Amino acid sequence: MKLSRKIALVSAVATAGTAVAVLPMTVSNAAVACAAAWSPTATYVKDNVASQNGHNYTAKWWTQNESPATHSGQWDVWADNGVCGGGTTPTTPPTSSPTTPPSTGTKMASAPYVYPGWGNPPAPATVVNATGVKSFTIAFVLASGGCNPAWDGESGLTGGVHANYIAQVKAAGADVVPSIGGWSGNKLGPNCATAEALAGAYQKVINAFGLKAIDIDIENTDEFENTAVQDRILGALKIIKANNPSVKTIVTFGTTPTGPTYYGTRLIQQAKALGANIDIFTQMPFDFGGGADMYAATVGATEGLKNTLKSTFGYTDAQAYSHMGISGMNGLSDQQEVTSVDTWTRIRDYAKSKGLSRFTFWAVNRDRGCAGGGVVSDCSGIAQSDWAFTKVSAGF
Repeated sequence: MKLSRKIALVSAVATAGTAVAVLPMTVSNAAVACAAAWSPTATYVKDNVASQNGHNYTAKWWTQNESPATHSGQWDVWADNGVCGGGTTPTTPPTSSPTTPPSTGTKMASAPYVYPGWGNPPAPATVVNATGVKSFTIAFVLASGGCNPAWDGESGLTGGVHANYIAQVKAAGADVVPSIGGWSGNKLGPNCATAEALAGAYQKVINAFGLKAIDIDIENTDEFENTAVQDRILGALKIIKANNPSVKTIVTFGTTPTGPTYYGTRLIQQAKALGANIDIFTQMPFDFGGGADMYAATVGATEGLKNTLKSTFGYTDAQAYSHMGISGMNGLSDQQEVTSVDTWTRIRDYAKSKGLSRFTFWAVNRDRGCAGGGVVSDCSGIAQSDWAFTKVSAGF
């Protein structure tokens, strides 16, 4: 099994409570007037205000059909302004039609990959307590018996090793995003005959785990370099986005040290042409001839992706960065590229400074030291402390 089966993620959402101050008796106890009621069909942009269930909310960025009452956590689109009542106050009106996707605001907490069925997977609570990481990307959902989603090595989505591991993750206070695809195995993309059938398979994964994001790890000749399957995946994600507006859609794919390959560029251009409305394009800058300077190679790949997104979608620099992610490989890669903890820290700081939305790596199973150990499934092949890459990533 090739180690470079890679990533993507969703963000853990911390629910923000509302503190109600007790005012002195000499102060009026009249509540702030409620803004215009939130509408699921309206489009809101940064600083628009709406009310729902007796609370006022302010939009942090572009949003549509994301209920303020259920999307006002620390990392969510709405800020809860507190209790309101006693009439309606004028407010900044929402835009009447969809606008350009947000230039900021899609950032998610780092969710490094973990593979529960291989590579001595660590106890989630151990890693969470040692690093503060809030989310994990769980690898990989494949196909079973045709166009039916199932965890790698299992016959379904629930009741097995992966579902048990997800329960442990949640018990440790972290969140999960299942990743669909990867480098090898029997995948959904080629097995589902139409975009509609593939979207149905993706929807089963979303429903099984109550997802806030879905990652399609599109690799190899059966999906990434198969144009018909590429288009099928994009068509399926368009359907998913239309039916689940609040679910972030992510595609994860390989690259070169200077930016997307021919197939990566095609994927991006087809996403535009088909109106797939992909939230985040995540590149995997490893196993790509990065050489001795993995920091420079990763930055080069990322800047190349930014330029491709700008030319395809008409984004500004900030908008392009906000639709991008990095998925690295800790320690020694299959091609003997070395990413040290120090290098990974520099890459993280670069990603933060540019406002990228995702930052992750393959894999937590390998986030243990074994200098001279080679490319193996349960350690990084370099000298490091346990969970060092996860701790750096959690700082994203």
